[in-house]
Amino acid sequence: MDATRWLDEREDRAWRGYRRMRRLLDLELARELTQDAGLSEADYDVLSDLSETPQGRLRLRELADRMLWSRSRLSHHLTRMQQRGLVTREECADDARGSVVVLTPAGRQAIESAAPGHVAAVRRHLIDLLTPAEIDALGTLTHRVVDHLGGRAPQPRHDAEV
Repeated sequence: MDATRWLDEREDRAWRGYRRMRRLLDLELARELTQDAGLSEADYDVLSDLSETPQGRLRLRELADRMLWSRSRLSHHLTRMQQRGLVTREECADDARGSVVVLTPAGRQAIESAAPGHVAAVRRHLIDLLTPAEIDALGTLTHRVVDHLGGRAPQPRHDAEV
């Protein structure tokens, strides 16, 4: 077995700082999103993903893959969103087992109302704290890690399509 390559002081500082920053940033953004717009992070993710498609609709399977959630978990979350009138589900025309998640007018209104405040919070708590060079570096390093993990990231369980 190879010897463990422990993190040196500089690497450990960067790693621990990243983890702490991620937790604090996620917590603050989620708190503000809930307080200002009445949406959870998952609600926002679903609504923004749907709003970025031409007809405001995605296959449940594709949406689950984007969110790195199981279809079952997403289906349960969508049921709660349906009860609030934010989305609907339709049968998939070319696959009787599949379904399509559709953004409702109320869902579109919710994301359009929430987005400006959410973007302001992202700016306030991250973007505006960085120099242009740091923003470029952040973009480079995040995409490098995402590209590295892209083919090996844990895939959500593919239970029966709902």
